[in-house]
Amino acid sequence: MTDALDFFSTKLTHETDPSDVYAAQKNGEHVVLIDVRGDEAWAQGRVAGAIHMPYRQIAERAPVEIPAGTAVVVYCWSPGCNAGAKGAREFALLGYPVREMIGGFEYWAREGQPTENDRGELPRTFDPLVMVVRDKA
Repeated sequence: MTDALDFFSTKLTHETDPSDVYAAQKNGEHVVLIDVRGDEAWAQGRVAGAIHMPYRQIAERAPVEIPAGTAVVVYCWSPGCNAGAKGAREFALLGYPVREMIGGFEYWAREGQPTENDRGELPRTFDPLVMVVRDKA
């Protein structure tokens, strides 16, 4: 039982999910979201307010752009993408408190959280396969 408790406690220390990140934002918590995907993915759509920093650029850019000690949350495309873990590792190597947003951009968008692209805000859609969707009637 101790192994399981240690494992899940550690996992929750280093991971978060779109619902928790959005709730933190709505509660006024300062959450620095880092999109570690490439330029084309970023241009197509991203979490509103995120910073674009592909994981291969973190070692060079983060110390210049993000104050030391700032807690960051990184994300990539989806649960099938490990770029978020690669980005989180880079921030950890630099000493930043970091968590990976499991589900990535895919689940952020599927849960209807705010997204944008270079032209502005994107429509919010709520996917009933990943959340409860209630009628507005």
